[in-house]
Amino acid sequence: MGRARVAARVIVHPGVEDVSVQQVLEALADPARRTVVRTLAHSGADLSCGSFDLPVGRSTSSHHFSVLREAGLLRQYYVGTTKMNALRSEELERRFPGLLAAVVAAADAEARRAPGA
Repeated sequence: MGRARVAARVIVHPGVEDVSVQQVLEALADPARRTVVRTLAHSGADLSCGSFDLPVGRSTSSHHFSVLREAGLLRQYYVGTTKMNALRSEELERRFPGLLAAVVAAADAEARRAPGA
């Protein structure tokens, strides 16, 4: 008896050149998605989906990650059964210079103003 073959999980990512600024801004309109982007921007490392403290359930969290991926903001990949997330900073900077840095700075300022911050 041989071992069962397991198909590699392939995650489809759009080319950043195929993403519109409207799509990126719509993805970033949600505070939970801005939290994901802000956390990745400051982490200096790729993070698993479970690393984020989002005030939503698991299926809603999965939806948020999908929206960010489809808008070209995240690159996702598997390490074993763990889905990892990387911010596509360099690609986005080439496509939309200064946009990501401005959004992260605004999210930082918003977080500082939040009650209990």
